[in-house]
Amino acid sequence: MSDEIWRRDEIESPCVKICVLHPEAKICIGCHRNADEIAAWSRMSPQERRAVMAELPGRAPLLARRRGGRAGRRRG
Repeated sequence: MSDEIWRRDEIESPCVKICVLHPEAKICIGCHRNADEIAAWSRMSPQERRAVMAELPGRAPLLARRRGGRAGRRRG
């Protein structure tokens, strides 16, 4: 049997299966997309998806400034 049978054209996605929207930044803590981008993802062209993915690394710092939890307690 040929491997062609099992080949699939998957939609390119930054999803890492940690799907939680940060309450303040309003972006997913896993992939850094916003809710509108996530909802429209399957309808976007490959070029539109790549443009969004190019922006995602710049969004990571929006989540790095959390002050609560264990890290917040250790500073005192």
